[in-house]
Amino acid sequence: MKRYILDTNLLVRFLRDDHPTMSSAAAGLFLQSASGKVELHLDPTIVAETAFVLTGFYKQDRAEVAGAIRDLITGCRLKVPLEEVTLDALERLKAQPVDFPDALVAAIAVHQGVPVASFDRDLDRFKDVKRYQPEGEVGMG
Repeated sequence: MKRYILDTNLLVRFLRDDHPTMSSAAAGLFLQSASGKVELHLDPTIVAETAFVLTGFYKQDRAEVAGAIRDLITGCRLKVPLEEVTLDALERLKAQPVDFPDALVAAIAVHQGVPVASFDRDLDRFKDVKRYQPEGEVGMG
């Protein structure tokens, strides 16, 4: 079976359906994956970049973007490292006004049962996330 690593531009062309040739080719590849003819791998960093492009450049709603990417992952049988965490992060993106990297950090922290060391108060939006904020001066030696 052929295997491919997915890149952001392919996901964007498919999800935007805005290019007659590229969008159609991307759709065909995802159909092959859904039917088990090819294996497609999607790294969480590409999910982050795709979410950034769609919400930032194209000004799409975060919840719609999260739902579309989630449906693509589950419907097309994509292979995603940390799939459960990535899907959780997409749900967090839908639920709170944060960007995908913050949602991913929150999901990782919850799944590992570890607090997040951060100055970013956006993480406080997630009631199940414990944030540790270091205080004071740090000596270097």
